[in-house]
Amino acid sequence: MNIQLEVKDSVVAYAGKAVVKGVSLRLQAGEIGCLLGPSGCGKTTLLRAIAGFEPVVGGRIELHGQTVSSPGRVLAPERRNVGMVFQDFALYPHLSVAKNVAFGLHRMGRAARRQRVDELIKLVGLEPVRDTYPHQLSGGQQQRVALIRAIAPRPDVLLLDEPFSSLDVELREQLAREVRGILKRDGITAILVTHDQLEAFAMADRIGVLWNGELQQWDSGYQLYHRPANRFVADFIGQGVMLPGKVLDGSRIATALGEVRGLFAGDFPAAERVDLLLRPDDVIHDDDSPLQLEVAAKAFRGAEYLYTLRLDDGSEILCMVQSHHDHEIGSRIGIRLAVDHLIVFASGAG
Repeated sequence: MNIQLEVKDSVVAYAGKAVVKGVSLRLQAGEIGCLLGPSGCGKTTLLRAIAGFEPVVGGRIELHGQTVSSPGRVLAPERRNVGMVFQDFALYPHLSVAKNVAFGLHRMGRAARRQRVDELIKLVGLEPVRDTYPHQLSGGQQQRVALIRAIAPRPDVLLLDEPFSSLDVELREQLAREVRGILKRDGITAILVTHDQLEAFAMADRIGVLWNGELQQWDSGYQLYHRPANRFVADFIGQGVMLPGKVLDGSRIATALGEVRGLFAGDFPAAERVDLLLRPDDVIHDDDSPLQLEVAAKAFRGAEYLYTLRLDDGSEILCMVQSHHDHEIGSRIGIRLAVDHLIVFASGAG
């Protein structure tokens, strides 16, 4: 196993207060990771520590097996062979696209430098603007220039600090997919910081959810959504509601929707009060179902409606329905559950 980046029990502190608390994660060569979480959770601080801009006061950070940060020792950023793409792209305004990309290639011969620049500009489809200056480019074009400038020297690890945050919402997921394709083609290990889940899902192989400086779960997007490690991850990733219930046995829970069947992890004895996580895609609209719920609210999403449905006891669940099923608020629609594994937490547990 070729580990390119490893963070081991790392602690970063400001003025004696820890803001990153014992985080551990690893990326193999060519993998793309993401640090995801709300503002102030420590994700950018951790990225800066990986880059060498912040020291660690506990644990260590390794790049391709070499310790680059440990208490009292910090290898300078320029000696880490790490590339970085910033939020504002930080392009040189007086240099053309081609010269921006070539900026970090001064150690290469002229012919090799020209070949690398041409290869990358072609890769991102910027040949028509290669001699254009940054202020003449769109936001998406500037983002592509910043990306290929960072990967031109073939860094061991590429760090991306909210690189899509200044772009239109419609562009973000598209560009995240494009960037993933470019990194995969070049075999570059990368780690992204974002607060946008769709960016994270579109781009990353592994995602770390941070909260209050602690890593809650380091996993694939699928696992974070379908098998969250704790209630914070369950609440933060995707949409869903916690439906109160009572354990009947190891595969059945009694709820206001009736008996819900499925396997679930955890040692919950019979009669224990629990909260069951229900995602919108766990609830299927079925006109023939005898279980009819009131439409309390709806949100049009283009191809789909997100319905909020009210149960007879006043609690609510979410249901994603194709948008040609246009039901009025206050009407009742049939639903059925489609769950195989249940995500269950002790009632009221934080």
